[in-house]
Amino acid sequence: MRRRHSLTALVAVAALGLTACGGSSGGGGDEDTIRVAYQRTAQFTQLEDVLEKAKSEYEAANEGRTIELVPIEAEQEQYFTRLALLNRSPSTAPDVIYEDSFQVRSDAAAGYLAPIDDLLEGWDEWGQFDETAKQAGLGDDGQTYGVSMGTDTRGIYFNKQVFEQAGLPTDWQPTTWDDVLAAARTVKERVPGVVPLNLYASRAAGEATSMQGFEMLLYGTGDELYDADTQKWITGSQGFRDSLAFYDTVFSEELGPDTALALDAALGSRVATEMLPQGELAIAIDGSWLPGQWISGENEWPEWEETMGIAAMPTQEGQDPGRTSMSGGWLLSVGSQAADPQAAFDFITVALNRENTLKYNTENSQIAVRTDVAEDPAYLDYNPSFEFFSSLVPVTNFRPATPDYSQISANIQAATEDVATGAATPEQAAQAYDDGLVAIVGEDGTQAAD
Repeated sequence: MRRRHSLTALVAVAALGLTACGGSSGGGGDEDTIRVAYQRTAQFTQLEDVLEKAKSEYEAANEGRTIELVPIEAEQEQYFTRLALLNRSPSTAPDVIYEDSFQVRSDAAAGYLAPIDDLLEGWDEWGQFDETAKQAGLGDDGQTYGVSMGTDTRGIYFNKQVFEQAGLPTDWQPTTWDDVLAAARTVKERVPGVVPLNLYASRAAGEATSMQGFEMLLYGTGDELYDADTQKWITGSQGFRDSLAFYDTVFSEELGPDTALALDAALGSRVATEMLPQGELAIAIDGSWLPGQWISGENEWPEWEETMGIAAMPTQEGQDPGRTSMSGGWLLSVGSQAADPQAAFDFITVALNRENTLKYNTENSQIAVRTDVAEDPAYLDYNPSFEFFSSLVPVTNFRPATPDYSQISANIQAATEDVATGAATPEQAAQAYDDGLVAIVGEDGTQAAD
């Protein structure tokens, strides 16, 4: 078995600002070794499978070249932190980076990523990528800093067996927030011992709190975080306060996980690999990627299709368009300190060719952004949830693609955690958010809600 390279030493070295790294050359070193940094978690192995396959294919076609896979074993927020540490030193900076779309602009502005427009011109498969996917890789300067691997949407998973025990319909499709809360209350009353509803709420959960949690509510109110026309962030939003009030209801009525579990950074992993499969959780607002790990791999769950129901997240009062979602996605980017940017990009073209993208999109439950993959019967037939999650694209929303979004996202997480733990009322948390927003972008960067 191929030896895995531990990242603990690499991060420690980067944090100390040293230049040596356990004998492993970094982004500014050996041109014959391409270091690929990516996230690895207990429930997320599909990416690694694709990178292993691409490694074998690239090395076979490029004698003398070596792909060194560098897994960062961390949940999302910790992954970003450790990646930033690696990028601080030429000796540890990766050549290829697994990059979240919402981090592209800030990481490009920080100088961690290399523009690849010139390299893309020579890739005859770039035309297969849809325009939305291409936009995901743009920096503030209009240059491209990554190639999209796929996108996603979010909805509501519910355990039909738990619902049946609670006397709830197994074809449940909520039309308002109150419908969601009513179902959770019924589960609490009739199926003790089962967590009625998971709504990510903590700083530790990072972007899952912002996207799968708060923003799934906010964008269902009709309000937004940011006005793209005026390029200003919004303060004093009623939808913002209503979304925090929903959190208050969930946690004050003990409809969500207990405090220790809600604050656990590994909650996302536990939801996917333990709580839903083992019937410990009735309702989960989560992403389209979950079935990918249930279909195959170490977290395979053959009964998932019969056990789990899927519903769209309703708008607050059922107002048009009646349902809402959020979308993101990940990319592969060339590190700005890559010893050989062309070689790093060439590896990306292997990892994201049609065959490997099909493998990744199917096994990771991604909405395909390559036209040839999206139309492939092998993709369409692989996962029965694809049709549903793809149907949410017309009502989906995207996070503001600004360099300061990550700071503002952390501000959202502080607000939700304070409400969930009872440290603040929804009104107090909303005011603290507004104050923090002004501190981040300045008075001139904000505007009052209509």
